[in-house]
Amino acid sequence: MGSECTWASFLPTGLGCCSRSTRNSKMVSSPVVTKMQAIMQKEMVREFLAEFMSTYVMMVFGLGSVAHMVLGEKFGSYLSVNLGFGFGVTMGVHMAGNISGAHMNAALTFTNCALGRMSWKKFPVYILGQFLGSFLASATIYCLFYSAIIQFSGGHLTVTGPTATASIFATYLPEHMTLWRGFLDEVIVTGILQLCLFAITDKENNPALQGTQALVIGILIVVIGLSLGMNTGYAMNPSRDLPPRFFTFIAGWGIQVFRARDWWWVPVVAPLLGAYLGAIIYLVFIGSSIPRRPQILENSMKYEDRRIPVLPKTMSNPPTTLTPVSVSPANRPSVRTVPPLSDSIHLEHF
Repeated sequence: MGSECTWASFLPTGLGCCSRSTRNSKMVSSPVVTKMQAIMQKEMVREFLAEFMSTYVMMVFGLGSVAHMVLGEKFGSYLSVNLGFGFGVTMGVHMAGNISGAHMNAALTFTNCALGRMSWKKFPVYILGQFLGSFLASATIYCLFYSAIIQFSGGHLTVTGPTATASIFATYLPEHMTLWRGFLDEVIVTGILQLCLFAITDKENNPALQGTQALVIGILIVVIGLSLGMNTGYAMNPSRDLPPRFFTFIAGWGIQVFRARDWWWVPVVAPLLGAYLGAIIYLVFIGSSIPRRPQILENSMKYEDRRIPVLPKTMSNPPTTLTPVSVSPANRPSVRTVPPLSDSIHLEHF
């Protein structure tokens, strides 16, 4: 009677121990889970994960489409590569657009920081997320297409030649291009990308309709690839090119991925310069010429509201007789009950 009766006393000894260990594990894990949830709710952590996941998705679709073109003649084409990267970007924007802005591109992140639109302390967080996502996507495509890569290349992982497979992961300069022409090409193409991105997202201009930005940006990538992608593969993105190149270096392609025509640094440096120049061109030639939203209708309504109580007061005691009076421009009284029209015109100008 004096002993305490619990559910554990009716269980076998082993089950009672399991019950107690389960309760203890719950007590231990609960603070850990709470701490993990608190960490995951931090702004920079969420932005890091958003850039990581969006870049991963973009690169899996993009590199997968390149693998189809290189490894299987029936399954891929240059158009499919552009569609793969374009709609990969669309999915990435849907995934991270409201969290980190879905940059997925170190050049865009650099430009936003350089223009003061984002703090520089976030720059390494974004870059790390993008690079890790791109690297992991390269590893994923390598694992998925490993047997096809080995069969196509005959077991020899090469960077150049008829059975080269390194181009699945990174861009390489074709024979008809010189190094500096390729550099200029990447600057111009990335500048056009940034220029159009500002136009698509500029709420003071004529942006894409709400909810369609991701699709419009994806179409932009497809159009750039179809029209300007032949010369250099339109990397336009250090996060798209450098991590996969490093993956191929450690996965068996060797140092040649960095030595082939000394191209490796161009997709890293040129997009940074191109994106910044594209942003400056938009802000100078387009952004500075966009007037503020016209407020003439709103202000004119205010003026009408001000005039409504004035008119009855002036006409509350109308004269019983009306005598014609001739008023010359010289002695015309200056009555300003309403702001002049020029004020509303100035609102449109500014």
